[in-house]
Amino acid sequence: MVFTLALGSKAIDFSLSATDGQNYSLESFKGAKVLVIFFTCNHCPYVVGSDEVTRQTAEKFKDQGVVFVAINSNSRHTYDEDSFDHMVERMKENHFPWTYLYDESQEVARAYGALKTPHFFVFDGDRKLIYCGRGVNYPLDAAQATVNDLENALADHLQGRSVEVPLTNPIGCNVKWEGKPASWMPPEACDLV
Repeated sequence: MVFTLALGSKAIDFSLSATDGQNYSLESFKGAKVLVIFFTCNHCPYVVGSDEVTRQTAEKFKDQGVVFVAINSNSRHTYDEDSFDHMVERMKENHFPWTYLYDESQEVARAYGALKTPHFFVFDGDRKLIYCGRGVNYPLDAAQATVNDLENALADHLQGRSVEVPLTNPIGCNVKWEGKPASWMPPEACDLV
């Protein structure tokens, strides 16, 4: 069985609390021409190292109807920094241009097959998956990145082309699963390509 959602799959619904005090589902973002759902957290150096380039990508495509939604599925028992309270603090400090959701049960991470933080899933207007994988090729320090696969995928789609590189391996820390060692991954999980 493939762990991660396959290209062409429909986005899976969710109902999650956000750092703004509201609850969100897929329906909450029905007006988005393109929906970028990405799994992230507060502590991971790959997330911290690439957040600003993710911000730039979100802002670049915002006026073209692209909406970014971040989901933290990490167990707060592995790293206290990944707790909901720290999520709220991080959004207050950084004012990121996305909705930040908390997947405490980890059900959404399992449904999508999130492997790493960050891990990006891009859905078209019909909410079919058109890109899955990394944001940039060097997220630990995005200033050293030479390829922005996420930006390229969004540009291809919005210009009416097929996404040239629709699948890449996410680069980052693995999702921190509840009750498991920090380095544990589900046995059915593997690289995407």
